[in-house]
Amino acid sequence: MAKLLYHTGACSLAPHVVLEWIGAPYEAENVAFGSKELLAANPSGAVPALIEDDGWILTQCGAILRYLARKHPEAGLAGGSGLRAEAELDRWSSFFTGDMHPAFFPLFMPARYTVGQDASAQEEVQEAGRKLVRRKLKLLDDHLAGREWILDRRSIIDAYALPMIRWAEKLLPEGIAGWPHVQSLHDRLMADPAVQNVLAREAGE
Repeated sequence: MAKLLYHTGACSLAPHVVLEWIGAPYEAENVAFGSKELLAANPSGAVPALIEDDGWILTQCGAILRYLARKHPEAGLAGGSGLRAEAELDRWSSFFTGDMHPAFFPLFMPARYTVGQDASAQEEVQEAGRKLVRRKLKLLDDHLAGREWILDRRSIIDAYALPMIRWAEKLLPEGIAGWPHVQSLHDRLMADPAVQNVLAREAGE
């Protein structure tokens, strides 16, 4: 069976949720950044990593999510069928990989973005990051107006959004209430039994 290497609180929450939605047997292991097991699977030291039972390893969250949707078409997690539906899936996967996720980097690692050594320099970086996150949330919120899910139905993209929405809820002083459609998606996902199971599992390890 497939094995997912994840780290609690990271974007690896997304494939963890998707594996639970699929319902096929899988293993999941919480790994520390820099651990030998993680570095053996992904020399960059990043999660998630998906290890198939023949030893094949796939890294990068967006790639893992698309692979799982294609491997398990019976789960209906691709968001639709046809050329344009596939393009929409790729578009929103690229948005979360290339736009939304990097917007949080200044919040998580402010020292990387300044040569200043004092706390005020890092706070300026973090405030710039917060402004960037807010802009990305606005784009997502506008798209979600009148929609239940990011694509035409529940998909891997909603799972991809979940960890980032949770980061925003935690890291923005105002939370996410100012983006009501994002808040609704958050609440819908958080009420999902599979999501609750995964969050409980990750919190307990």
